[in-house]
Amino acid sequence: MTAHAPLRVALVGYGLAGSVFHAPLIAATEGLVLDTVVTSNEERQAQARAEFPGVRFAASPEELWARADELDLIVIATPNKTHVPIATAALTAGLPVVVDKPLAGSAVEARELAALAEERGLLLSVFQNRRWDNDFRTLTALIADGELGEVQRFESRFERWRPHPKGGWRESGDPEEIGGLLYDLGSHVVDQALFLFGPAVQVYAEADVRRPGASADDDTFLAITHANGVRSHLYVSATAAQLGPRFRVLGSDAGYVKYGLDPQEAALRAGLRPAAGEPWGEEPEELWGRVGSGESPLTGGGAPVRTLPGDYPAYYAAVAAAVRGTGPNPVTALQAAAALDVLEAARRSAREGVSVTLLPHHAENAFTDEGQRS
Repeated sequence: MTAHAPLRVALVGYGLAGSVFHAPLIAATEGLVLDTVVTSNEERQAQARAEFPGVRFAASPEELWARADELDLIVIATPNKTHVPIATAALTAGLPVVVDKPLAGSAVEARELAALAEERGLLLSVFQNRRWDNDFRTLTALIADGELGEVQRFESRFERWRPHPKGGWRESGDPEEIGGLLYDLGSHVVDQALFLFGPAVQVYAEADVRRPGASADDDTFLAITHANGVRSHLYVSATAAQLGPRFRVLGSDAGYVKYGLDPQEAALRAGLRPAAGEPWGEEPEELWGRVGSGESPLTGGGAPVRTLPGDYPAYYAAVAAAVRGTGPNPVTALQAAAALDVLEAARRSAREGVSVTLLPHHAENAFTDEGQRS
């Protein structure tokens, strides 16, 4: 790696995550170049070659370690159960790593990976793109500006209407697959809650398998009590026939209510790509959230607040800076471990019907500057 040459990225996996999210965002980031895609699937190779004509291919991650000196960053977008072994091999080969969420199946494994990255002096970052959703960026700014007063309750919903299971590892009930919505969409909503309000001290959850033929949780609720007293109520579902607000955030002075999902995933799926100087992540005024008190936004209460543009490209721009040593890790392994503490507690709570008290572990420092290393 030289000071001005682009960082050469190998992308492991070219399914949904690799082809829709990672590859386009890597290619759109100044200072990064998509060098190699790891997939043995000929159709996926053809798909990648059509969009990125100069890309090279490898049939397995093991082929990368033999030419580690030709690469500057490994991005892992493979099934969840493979995240830890591939990340371990990449770090052992001396390469910085980005891993799609969830980083691991347990907080213990996440902290072991963080320790390995620290020992090797290498970046280990977790792809939590939803921190750069348009609505979450807007909410973060509203809280920072004191527009809501002291936040007391945070309601977050990531709901879909998918009454028929698609199958595949994401919906597998096999614990080794790390499937189900708790570890999929739950990874996003828990990360956002911890990012905003800090460590969790109490977790309660309900996880159900609602759809005929499904074997993993598809309708799940989490209640988190944060150390600062904020309560987060988080919903993830594939069985929501009527979708609730994405955010309902209640403060001592006002509340913020926002409906609809950030438009970036739909744009990427449709083949649109972010480009410098071009609008990206914007939504129309009729979808803006509202801030107010005393009346429902659906009956005219509150005032519309412009939604900030979504900015997934900012994640990889931050990764590039972190690899070069000019900026912090945007999402650390220790932050991922803190979220996994909550997810594991939620799984136990749902299974045993109890509320779970969390020990501080490393969560107190995970979302501070001290946690930016791993």
